[in-house]
Amino acid sequence: MVRLLIVVLITLLWGCTPAPPPTALDDIQERGTLRVGTLLNPTSYYLHHDREAGFEYELAREFSNQLEVELEMVPRYSVRDLFQLLQDGKIDVVAAGIDRTEKRDALYRFGPAYQTITQKLVYKQGTRQRPRDFDELEDEIVVVSGSSHHEFLLSLGDRYPQLNWRATDDHDAEELLDLIMRDEISFTIADSNTLDVKRRYYPDLSVAFTVRGETPVAWALATTLDDSLFAAVIEYFGGLRDSGQLAHLIDQHFGHVSQFNYVDTQLFIEAVQTKLPRYLDLFREHAGTLDWRLLAAISYQESLWNPRAISPTGVRGMMMLTLPTASAMGVQSRLSAEQSIRGGARYLERMLQRVPARIEDPDRTWFALAAYNVGFGHMEDARRLTQQQGADPDRWLDVKKRLPLLRQKKYYRQTRFGFARGNEPVTYVGNIRRYYDTLVWLDERGRIPTLPLDIELPIGSGDGVE
Repeated sequence: MVRLLIVVLITLLWGCTPAPPPTALDDIQERGTLRVGTLLNPTSYYLHHDREAGFEYELAREFSNQLEVELEMVPRYSVRDLFQLLQDGKIDVVAAGIDRTEKRDALYRFGPAYQTITQKLVYKQGTRQRPRDFDELEDEIVVVSGSSHHEFLLSLGDRYPQLNWRATDDHDAEELLDLIMRDEISFTIADSNTLDVKRRYYPDLSVAFTVRGETPVAWALATTLDDSLFAAVIEYFGGLRDSGQLAHLIDQHFGHVSQFNYVDTQLFIEAVQTKLPRYLDLFREHAGTLDWRLLAAISYQESLWNPRAISPTGVRGMMMLTLPTASAMGVQSRLSAEQSIRGGARYLERMLQRVPARIEDPDRTWFALAAYNVGFGHMEDARRLTQQQGADPDRWLDVKKRLPLLRQKKYYRQTRFGFARGNEPVTYVGNIRRYYDTLVWLDERGRIPTLPLDIELPIGSGDGVE
C-alpha cells in the first residue's frame, strides 16, 4: 500500500513539472518562417525579373527547405541596420557575406565559414600613380559606415596619423565603386568578391594593394539565443560542404569572375559599342529559344564579331562553324553573318536538347556550350570519366575538372572518342559566362547602342555562297 502511494505521488509530481520553454528553432518552426537579413546587392540578394536571386538567397532558401519552413528575406542597404534587426529579434540570422572581425565576434555568434575573401584598396586606373601602402596615400579613402572596412580603418589608430579617410551612410559598397569610376572619390576598400563582379563592367577599377588577407565569411546569429538554431546552422553548412553543393553554388556565382583580364574586358566593352550594333538585330531575330545575349557572347568568343574570321582548322564565320555543321544546319555560306548566326543558334539548341533532361540550368547551358566547342562526344567522355572517379557527372564544376584529362593518354585511351584539347572548353565556357554577364548588365541599363542609319554593314553581312 505504501509503495503504491509513493508511485502515485511521484506520478503527480512529474505531471506538475512545467514543460521546457520553446527553443529558438522551435519558435521558427512554430512561426513557419525563417527570417533572413541580407544586403541588397549583386553578390548577396537581388530581384531579377521580379524573382529573388543571389548567392546568399540560394543558401538561405536551401536552409529554409531543410527546416521545412517558408523563407522571408529582409533586405537592407546597411550592415549596421542588419545587426540592429538581429539585436531586436526581428530577424533570425544575417546572411550577407559578413566577414568575421574581432569586434563582431564579441557581439555576435558566427556559423561556419563558407567562403574566404580579401579586402582591397581600390582606385581608378590612369588617374594617379599606384600607391603601394598607406604611407604613400595622400587622397581620401571613403568607406561605408559600420562596415568591417570602417572597423579596420579605426583599428589603424596612431599607426598612420597622416591617413585621410571618412565613413559615409549615404552610399553602399557598390555605389562607392561607381563613385570611383565617376572620379567623385579617390579610393575605397572593397571585398574581393564584390570587386570581381564589378570589374566585369568597370575594368578600370584597379587594386592598389591588399589591406586584409584571407578573411572568413559566415552567417551571424544573436548571442542571446539558445544553441538550437546555431547547431542547425552548423549542421547545415557541414552537410552542404560534404555533399559538394557549397562548392557548386560558389562556382555558379563566382567561379567565372575571379579570373580577371583587363585588356580582354576592355576590348569586349569597346566592341559592344562599336561592333555589336551592326549585328544586334540578327542576334535578336535568330536567337529562337535562346537568350540573344548568350548567342552574342558565343559569337564574340568565337570570332570577335568578325563575319570573315577563319581558324587554322578551317572553321569560319561569326559562329565559327565547321563545314559539316554548317551543312547540317542549312548554312550555304559561313561568311554570311546572318546565316552563320542562324546556324550557330540552331546548333546550340541541338546541343541543349542532347544534354540529359535531368540536368538543370545553368549547368545544362554550360554543358551545351562545352559540347559546341569540343564536340558532344568528348563532353560525354568527360562526364563518364567524372562518374568513374566518383564525382557528379551532372555538375559542371565536377566535369570541368576532368575535361583537361582528355589530353592525357592514360585517360583518353579509355574513352570512346579519344584525345581532345579538354582545357579549351573550360576556358571557352568561362569566357562566355563573363561576356554574357556583362551584356546582361549593359543591356538592362540601356548601354548597348543601336545601329546608326548611316553605318555601312561590313563585308560578310549579306547572303552568298562560300
